[in-house]
Amino acid sequence: MIKIKFLLSVACCCILLSASAQTRKAVFMILDGIPADVIEKTDMPVLKEIAARGGYTRSYLGGEKNGFSQSPTVSAVGYNHVLTGVWSHKHNVWDNDIREPNYAYWNIFRIAEQANPSLQTAVFSSWIDNRTKLVGEGLPAAGNVKLDYSFDGLELDKTRYPAGEKRMFDIDESVSTEAGRYIREKGPDLSWVYLEYTDDMGHMYGDSPQFIDAVKKADAQVGRVWEAIKAREQQYGEQWMIVITTDHGRDAQTGKNHGSQTDREPTCLI
Repeated sequence: MIKIKFLLSVACCCILLSASAQTRKAVFMILDGIPADVIEKTDMPVLKEIAARGGYTRSYLGGEKNGFSQSPTVSAVGYNHVLTGVWSHKHNVWDNDIREPNYAYWNIFRIAEQANPSLQTAVFSSWIDNRTKLVGEGLPAAGNVKLDYSFDGLELDKTRYPAGEKRMFDIDESVSTEAGRYIREKGPDLSWVYLEYTDDMGHMYGDSPQFIDAVKKADAQVGRVWEAIKAREQQYGEQWMIVITTDHGRDAQTGKNHGSQTDREPTCLI
C-alpha cells in the first residue's frame, strides 16, 4: 500500500510548480474515519468520477506496526501525518489533545508559503484545532504561517448547531457549501477541506446502514468542491489536483472503534 507520505509529496510538487505556473492549484479533503473497504463497496458517484479521472489506491496511516514509528489510528494524528508526511515519533502528535506538536517537520501550508508567499491558502473545517494547533497558524515555532482564508470552528457554535445526532452533518453541510463557493469564486492555490460526520456515525452505529448513508452524504458534499474545480478549469483554464483521503479506518469487529493497529484500522484510501 502507498504510504501517506506520497500524498504530501504530490501535493507539494503541484504547489511548488505553481510558483512558475500560476494555473496549477491543489485541494485535499479528509473524510473522517472511512475504511478503504467501505469506499470500495459503496456507490459513490462523485468519488467514482474523480477516481476515473485521476486514480484510486489504498493507503496506510499508522506507522510501522510494532516499530518505533507506530502511531495511534486516531483523528488528529492522522491529519498530521497528511499535513507533514511523517509519523508521530517525529511530529509528536499522539492523540486529539495535540499537546506539544513538533513543528520542526513542516506542514504543507508552511512549505507552500515559504516557496511562494503570494500563494493563496484556505482551510474549511469544523474543528478549529486543525488550523490553530496542527498548522499552528501564527505561532513562531510553526513559522508564523497565516492562512489567507479560514472557515472553521463551527463546532463551538451551539446555537446554530444544537446538540443532536445530525449536528455534525449540518456542520459538514456548511463547511462543504462554503468550500465550494469560495473555491469557485476565489480559486485559492492550496486548500484543505475536512468533513467529520462519517466518523460520528461510525462511532454511533459501526458498520451499518446509517454509516453507509453518512458515507454517501459525504460523497455529495465532495461534489460541491468537485463542481467548483471543474467550473474553474473550464472558465479560467486552471489545472487542479484534488486529493481525497481519510485519517484512519475502523475496527473489524463492529466498526465503532479505532486507535489500534488491527489490519483494518490503518487501511485508508487516496
